[in-house]
Amino acid sequence: MSPRNDNTTPPPPPAPLRVPVADSHTHLDMQSGTVEEGLAKAASVGVTTVVQVGCDIKGSRWAAETAATYENVHAAVALHPNEAPRIVLGDPGGSPSRREARDAGGTSALDEALAEIDRLAGLHQVRAVGETGLDYFRTGPEGIASQEASFRAHIEIAKRHGKALVIHDRDAHDDVLRILAEEGAPERTVFHCYSGDVDMARICADAGYYMSFAGNVTFKNAQPLRDALAVAPLQLVLVETDAPYLTPAPYRGRPNAPYLIPVTLRAMAEVRGIDEDAMAEAIAANTACAFGY
Repeated sequence: MSPRNDNTTPPPPPAPLRVPVADSHTHLDMQSGTVEEGLAKAASVGVTTVVQVGCDIKGSRWAAETAATYENVHAAVALHPNEAPRIVLGDPGGSPSRREARDAGGTSALDEALAEIDRLAGLHQVRAVGETGLDYFRTGPEGIASQEASFRAHIEIAKRHGKALVIHDRDAHDDVLRILAEEGAPERTVFHCYSGDVDMARICADAGYYMSFAGNVTFKNAQPLRDALAVAPLQLVLVETDAPYLTPAPYRGRPNAPYLIPVTLRAMAEVRGIDEDAMAEAIAANTACAFGY
């Protein structure tokens, strides 16, 4: 099979950006190669900073340790929205520990996990609490209560530590916005992999929420995302990979990594009708402001 059609072959590096930027959301621990290799490849095309995001206790600890080791890596720590129901409800076909958590009323297990996220959030190299929020795509109705409880707890942790809040919102726009309003959002709130429409973009803009766009903004069927990007205030726009997922066109389906940020950024600049340097300058400033580095 030729490399062009091999979904396991990494895409070629794009032309370097002239203005360095940050990948506001990535998962280095899920990508091939070493951290050093990934960071060097990204830096070679002008992506000089990354936010490494944890999705469970193990991943959050790894994110904090990695950010402590590498100056150009910042950490975000959290229980992913789909993790809370796993802790509370357990997995009937899974490990004994998960069954015990379910049978014992796993809220205590969730409290223990949240306490560890709270501890990690206090570390200097941890710049954000997230990704947290709601996901109605992978978790059914039985998991909504635990997702919401976890989300509210993460909001409180972020505010108490003065850290940014990184939102995962999948098929749950109205409830995510409602809970943020009820709890009072942190001063810096980021909608990771923004998935709303124009109307939601205007709501986020009014609230001062950052909107981070991923490679799916380049997909043919993603005109609603491009329309939202077109109306989002430039000072609230970020770019991310969510790697190894959401590889931008024309490489959709192949492995994603921070070095592909220029592909998405150039597509975003085209949507906004500005040159890539102006787009990069805005995104670099916005990301530093959002994550406080």
